[in-house]
Formats: sequence, C-alpha cells, structure tokens
Amino acid sequence: MMISTKGRYALRALSDLADHEEGVYVPLKDIAERQNISHKYLESIMLMLVQNNLVEGASGKKGGYKLKKSPQNISLGEVLRITEGGLEPVACISDRNTPCERYEECNTYPIWKGLYDVINDYLNSKNLTDIMER
Repeated sequence: MMISTKGRYALRALSDLADHEEGVYVPLKDIAERQNISHKYLESIMLMLVQNNLVEGASGKKGGYKLKKSPQNISLGEVLRITEGGLEPVACISDRNTPCERYEECNTYPIWKGLYDVINDYLNSKNLTDIMER
C-alpha cells in the first residue's frame, strides 16, 4: 500500500492550518504557497475535508479554511481514510467489497487482516499534534 499525494498533501494542509490558524480563516493561496502544492489540487483536497467535517470554508475577502476540531482530535487515520478511500492493503479486507469466496480456506487472509489492523491502530493513535511537534 502506498499513500497518494492526496493523503500526504491533506496532512500537510491540515498541519499548516493548525500552525497558522488563530481563530480566523486561512486563505487557500497561503497554504498552497507555504506547502508548495498546486492551488487547484489543494482546492479539491480541501473540498473532501469540508465534506467530511474536518474543516470549514468561507468565501469572500476574509475567507479561507479553518479546522472544525482541535488538532489533537483529528487522527491521521481519519484523514487518510477520507483521502485514500480506505487503508486496506488488499481488496478482500475492505468492508466495501463482498467477501472473497475463498475466505474460509484462504491461508493469507489472517496476514492481510493483521497488517490492516497494525496500520489502522498506528494511524489512529497519531493526530495532527504529532505532526506539528516534529
């Protein structure tokens, strides 16, 4: 499994918001410039984060984005599941798919399930504050 630029950029943008937010909206162009991310690409990522209630956006002269939760209440797992569509290393682990017809006799299923659990446990135990403290 490889995390895409969408997931990595979302974490960078959220960390940037947390670093620069002081009760006001942070303009998207400022985040894009500081993080060296395409404005248009970042806009699509922020839309996903707005739709999933991690950030709120406002238009106009004093518009931009701000976090809807405190950084310590935004887990990295939550962000990556939103942007990546899931963290499953193989399709048969996903809740979105019908179970594999070989599930009962599959010798590799426990390995993939264990890997999935480790990934989720680790990413759920980390939050935006952990990124900011680096």
